[in-house]
Amino acid sequence: MKPPISYEEFAKLDLRVATITAAREHPNADKLLLLRIDVDGAGAGAERQIVAGIRGHYDPAALVGTQVIVLNNLEEALIRGEESSGMLLAAGDGDAVVLLRPDRPCTPGARVK
Repeated sequence: MKPPISYEEFAKLDLRVATITAAREHPNADKLLLLRIDVDGAGAGAERQIVAGIRGHYDPAALVGTQVIVLNNLEEALIRGEESSGMLLAAGDGDAVVLLRPDRPCTPGARVK
């Protein structure tokens, strides 16, 4: 287990429901996918890209339309030459990767509390 954090530290995390609008393989990495996500329901103009280490676990075409949970306020990073503006939440279950998702459809941008 990692060291405990305070509630104030946890409250800094902005966890949101996002809808994957496009997914493709990262051109320079065998384990990464590039995902376009809608986090506020505003459509194409408000979409962002995140880089996720789920290639080989999920078919990119099957992810389109799927809702997932993302860390919305993670500092932007350049990962293998591609911009990533957030982090997809997933669980490692042995060799498998399992996406964290709402159990029913939600409005994109809904807060995870």
